[in-house]
Amino acid sequence: MAELLRLYSYWRSSAAYRVRIGLNLKGLSYDLIPVHLVRDGGQQHHDEYAQLNPQHLVPTLMHGGRVMRQSLAILEYLDESWPERPLLPASARDRARVRALSQLVGSDIHPLNNLRVLRFFEEEWMVPAVERDAWVRHWIVEGFRAMETLLADDLVTGTYCHGEAPGMADACLVPQVYNARRFGVDMSAYPTIARIEQACLQLPAFRQASPEQQPDAPQAEPARA
Repeated sequence: MAELLRLYSYWRSSAAYRVRIGLNLKGLSYDLIPVHLVRDGGQQHHDEYAQLNPQHLVPTLMHGGRVMRQSLAILEYLDESWPERPLLPASARDRARVRALSQLVGSDIHPLNNLRVLRFFEEEWMVPAVERDAWVRHWIVEGFRAMETLLADDLVTGTYCHGEAPGMADACLVPQVYNARRFGVDMSAYPTIARIEQACLQLPAFRQASPEQQPDAPQAEPARA
């Protein structure tokens, strides 16, 4: 009997969104365990969860008794454990390209606009919302300018970020575009990114992973995440 996969997730977490996409692309069944990042002082800070993830972040993936943290590491774990429907291409050169695109989002864009950064601005520095949101847009735009060039100028780019099958780079890109739209970034400046996003959203794996489809998604959520 296969060991159970359990994903600790928050409906609007970009990092958890990536992993939901990856699990869906792999066709893997999993139990989703919501961790509300705002309610009750942030459930990610509660002792029980902090024992699983000392960084107090989502996602966390449990595979039987094994615990995985960090979304990109989780996606690679899934790819190595279930090689069917690969998230990474076959050659070392192509894998390096997909990893670079994924890390552009996961390392350079997203960390500058995630919940704990925005809350620090608000609670410690008393930064007004309009200035905080301008910060977020600035770093998304900086990253998207580079990603648009990398995608548009490379013949390896196809319907998706790399060729004709969705993979890890798409799993990272789509949640970041979702955040960009939330913060009012004009996506018309990034036609290749927008085209790839729309192609991905035609696929059930991406639609089923979307924030509004999650069991913990409320009707209205005032806090940014």
